[in-house]
Amino acid sequence: MANTNTNTDTVTIRVLDKEYQVHCPPDEQGALTQSAQLLDTRMRDIRKSGNVIGLERIAVMAALNLAYDLMTAESRTRSDDSSQRELKRLDRKLTKVLNDLERPSAE
Repeated sequence: MANTNTNTDTVTIRVLDKEYQVHCPPDEQGALTQSAQLLDTRMRDIRKSGNVIGLERIAVMAALNLAYDLMTAESRTRSDDSSQRELKRLDRKLTKVLNDLERPSAE
């Protein structure tokens, strides 16, 4: 879906059989190419479904689907981070209790 011109920072991407020139740093061209391929695939799937007509509408639906996927992934990451913090808190608490049990009581 993408051809990279190695002499410049311009990448040619192809989405739904249309080419677009995009300026991009060389170290980000791989990610841009993969993004263009993902977008192309999503747009083709939407067009193939027959429920959405028109390039602009297909693009908007693909963008909405990708934005939803991004938000879901970010939410999952935040939830995972929160779970990790809670597990660390519980680990510290259990470690303290175990350490307290190992110490001889001062009676």
